[in-house]
Amino acid sequence: MCDSIIHRGPDSDGYYTEENVGLGHRRLSIIDLNTGDQPMFSQERDVSIVFNGEIYNYVELRSELKKKGCTFHTDSDTEVIINAYKIWGVDCQNKFNGMWAFAIWDKSSKKLFLSRDRIGEKPLYYSIIDNTLLFASEIKALIAYGCPKELNHELLDIYLTLGYIPAPYSFYKGISKLEAGHYAIVENGELKLEEYWNIPLVDENEMISDKRLVTETFHSLLKDSVKLRMRSDVSYGAFLSGGLDSSSIVALMSDQVQDPVNTFTIGYDEKEFDESALAKQVSASFNTIHSEKIVTPSGFHESLNKVIDHFDEPFGDSSAIPTGYVAELARDKVKMVLTGDGGDEVLSGYTTYQGEKFAEQYQTLPSPLRLILQTGAKISSSVTRGKLGYKANRIHSVLKSSSLDFQDRLIAKRAWIERDKIKAILEPISGYMPVEDYFSDLMAKCTFKDPFNQLMYFHLKVSLPDDMLVKVDRMTMAHSLEARVPFLDHRLIEYMVGVSKTVKMEGFERKSVLRNAIGSKLPPELLKAPKKGFAVPLRHWFANDALQKELNALQKNDIGMHPGVISELIEDNRNEKFDYGNFIWMLMVLNKSIESN
Repeated sequence: MCDSIIHRGPDSDGYYTEENVGLGHRRLSIIDLNTGDQPMFSQERDVSIVFNGEIYNYVELRSELKKKGCTFHTDSDTEVIINAYKIWGVDCQNKFNGMWAFAIWDKSSKKLFLSRDRIGEKPLYYSIIDNTLLFASEIKALIAYGCPKELNHELLDIYLTLGYIPAPYSFYKGISKLEAGHYAIVENGELKLEEYWNIPLVDENEMISDKRLVTETFHSLLKDSVKLRMRSDVSYGAFLSGGLDSSSIVALMSDQVQDPVNTFTIGYDEKEFDESALAKQVSASFNTIHSEKIVTPSGFHESLNKVIDHFDEPFGDSSAIPTGYVAELARDKVKMVLTGDGGDEVLSGYTTYQGEKFAEQYQTLPSPLRLILQTGAKISSSVTRGKLGYKANRIHSVLKSSSLDFQDRLIAKRAWIERDKIKAILEPISGYMPVEDYFSDLMAKCTFKDPFNQLMYFHLKVSLPDDMLVKVDRMTMAHSLEARVPFLDHRLIEYMVGVSKTVKMEGFERKSVLRNAIGSKLPPELLKAPKKGFAVPLRHWFANDALQKELNALQKNDIGMHPGVISELIEDNRNEKFDYGNFIWMLMVLNKSIESN
């Protein structure tokens, strides 16, 4: 099991077995390089731990624990977890500021304690086979033990809509994900799952609307978060995409160190997807040591195979491609990086939040006028091609979804393709769970009434832990690189959840809080630039004859999806009628994942 995930910890390994318990660990040394090996034991050797991640406030917690009589024999954050558990039991989780998945074996009470961090930065999978509980950081370790890979076809609609498999599910029957903010206790032959953290309950009528207070508080919290995450005994740097989030992190890092920060970015030959010029401007502004790599279609097969190998189940977020390349680039120079991930979720910064504000206003228009606008946009999209056609299709999609209720609009915007086309692709297959049922169950737990805040709930509870953070963890760990995410300090999340949308988004301006807090330090061109994200020019790549073999294989898929509908999608993308690049990538990943079984 440990050998299968050696990429997550190439520096050393360690094992503990006694009676019916076995713990194994692969170490990537970042803190306490000499005495931090695992499994680690309490002084009395009655508590043992294997731990993946970092506890950033371990210095402060160690001082607090020393006052309570605890002694320490290492400088490791792992030993802080052990002593915190001895003092506070499972409540120790609430003391930690960090990212983690850990397993504690309490020998005296014959109890196993599994925990995953609040927002899900670190993964934890588990399965029960023949009355044996298996757990690991990646599915491949469970497979290495002998866990069967039985596909769960019930999740096909969810995958084709979202592009990933949300917790607690995996794409294999019998393998589950411990959800973010949850822990498990295994005692007396029973597995019990409990939640220890959730986003705060907030009265939407009492949300913070003092712009100056929010700006000052946010700046202070983010600055401290960056400071904590720069604690390291190895060289480190930052991913710099050229966007607002990563540039702000680099700005705050540069404020706190004398030596130049190492920064790393990815670019494309296709200029509409490329932000490398902006990244260079930010690098020049803060005098960073900057490294850049251009990604081309020639590396497509390597990227596809890497996604299949490291995600272990279908994962269709194509931004995994540049994330893998930038992680490989960074690992040549550093062992740890800070990233700008999480900014869109914490700050309600995606363009979909602008869409929610627009939908609120659009639905006040008379129905006949809305129908005229949608019809005009549809006609325009049908007679244009290329960039104008993509823009017309997007306008039609926005107008159409803005007339829907929130759940249907959320489903429409999550999908990379029209809902009726997904149903047509799955028409030959039976027994799958409709994505509408999944969303109904999910949103029934949401206490927010305003669609803007409901969207925030979805991002924090689902797309962040199950998409964005999975992507970052797998692609950085694939290259034995640790990634730390300052925007996801739980103090920041808990504070920003309670901030009014009028402060988060002044008018239709994205990330107003971040712009007000950090914007004056950044190049003006960056503040004016449209959001690109970590997008990949897949629509261009899949129009290229060089990938025709892979596209043909999609139409002969092993899972039984409708080949005629898939053929139409490929042709519409090739003819620049629609941008189906990301959806074709999702299908390709799904098909390859099934073939690998």
